[in-house]
Amino acid sequence: MDAKPFLTVDEQPLTLRECLKYLQTSGKLQGFLGDILRQYVLDQELNTREDLEVNSAVIEQAVIDFRIQQQLTDPGVFQEWLNRNGSDYATFHSQITSNFKSEKLKSVITETKLPEYFIERKVFLDRVVLSRIIVDNKELADELKIQIQEGTSFEQLAQEHSIADDRISNGMMGPVSRGTMPDTVRAAIDSSNAGDLVGPIELENRWALFRIEQILPATLDNSQLKQALQNELFERWLSEKIQKMSVKLQVE
Repeated sequence: MDAKPFLTVDEQPLTLRECLKYLQTSGKLQGFLGDILRQYVLDQELNTREDLEVNSAVIEQAVIDFRIQQQLTDPGVFQEWLNRNGSDYATFHSQITSNFKSEKLKSVITETKLPEYFIERKVFLDRVVLSRIIVDNKELADELKIQIQEGTSFEQLAQEHSIADDRISNGMMGPVSRGTMPDTVRAAIDSSNAGDLVGPIELENRWALFRIEQILPATLDNSQLKQALQNELFERWLSEKIQKMSVKLQVE
């Protein structure tokens, strides 16, 4: 008996085995299976946990807001949109509910772990806005530092003497993660304040002068940062769950 088609393309039936072979050939089979396992873990958690209930009024309001934002308030237009997306109202409503539950699950999973994870990542999350002048020898770096201290424009000297590409922007580097700085630079900057001139510091046989423009310490009061860390923790949790699973691929 021929295997039932999994997909039909231009009236040509493709079995599941053939589709999986195409994914394998394109190098996307692993990602495809990973997405399935990820959704499987989520569904198991959403359907078995009792601490993820969401107020029905919140869900209904989210449905209304979505339809307004997407200009789908007209019932006929909304139904056409559902048809184009291969969906129906029950499925759409279920997806909205699932999204809320997933966010609540993420909050529950990461709540106790977030403070420690934030501390662990903080050195990479803290940023410092820097300007710099890079030259080939220490004598010139020392001379430039004296000139700056005596009132010569840092920006002018950066344009005239710096060999770094950012000389065209007056030496402005922009925000730099503390965790990506060389140890010598980070140590010097950590003991300085905004507006201070730091250096000269030797970096790969060159000499650098830094001016600290602004210090931007990371904090969990930043909602975008908090959300990003929650996402990272949640994905780590999902990966750990998947790695512990016994998975067998069986195709007739």
